[in-house]
Amino acid sequence: MIVAEGLRKCFGRVTALDGVSIRVAPGERVALLGHNGAGKSTLMKLLGGHLLPGEGSVHIAGASVADAPDAARRALGYVPEEPECWGYLSARETLEYVVAVRGGGDIEAALALIGLGADADRLVREYSQGMRRKVAIAAALVANPPALVFDEALNGLDPPSTLAIAEELRRRADAGTAVLVSTHVIDLVPRIATRVVVLRAGRVELDSPLDALGAGGLEGVFGG
Repeated sequence: MIVAEGLRKCFGRVTALDGVSIRVAPGERVALLGHNGAGKSTLMKLLGGHLLPGEGSVHIAGASVADAPDAARRALGYVPEEPECWGYLSARETLEYVVAVRGGGDIEAALALIGLGADADRLVREYSQGMRRKVAIAAALVANPPALVFDEALNGLDPPSTLAIAEELRRRADAGTAVLVSTHVIDLVPRIATRVVVLRAGRVELDSPLDALGAGGLEGVFGG
C-alpha cells in the first residue's frame, strides 16, 4: 500500500536519504524512528508528495507519487510535522471542504474523534497549536483513505487525544489501512505500531516487528 524503493535525496552536499526502501502493507502499523537528522522528515515529505526523490520511487496504493500525483493523494491521509490550516475556516468548515474534494467522509465522526466540541465552529485562527494539529489529523482521517502517513502528528496533543487517536489508528489498521507514523516518543510506539523502522544517517538501520526486538526493546536499539 505504501511502497518506497531506493530513495535517494540530497540537499546540496548533504545526503538526507541514501537508498531507503520501506513497505507498509494493508493492515500494518509501522513506527518510523531515528535521531534528529536521520532523514525521517525527508522520507515523510517524499511519501506525501511534498518532495520528489533524486533517485527511487514512491507508490501509494499502486499510484506513483511522481507520475500520478492526484491518484496517490486520493489514497493518502497525510499529516505533516508542521500542519497548516486555513485560519478563516472553522474545523467543521475545513472538514466539509475536504469531504467535498475527496468525495465523501463522516464529518461528525472525525470531529468526535478529535474532541473539539463547541470549538469545532470557531475559526481555526483562534485555535492553539494542539487544536490545529487535531484539525489536520481529522482532515487526514475523514475520508477514510487506505494509507495514512503521520509525521510527528501526535506531538503536542493532550494525553486523552493521543490515546484516542492511537486507538483509531489501530482500529483502521485492523480494517485494512496501511499506517506509518514517525515519532520521537519511544513510550508511544507500542500503542501505535507493531513494527518499527529505524533510520540512521539516511539509511535503514533496523526494520523489525516490535515483539522481535528482544529484552532490550527499543531502549536497547537507541543505547538506553
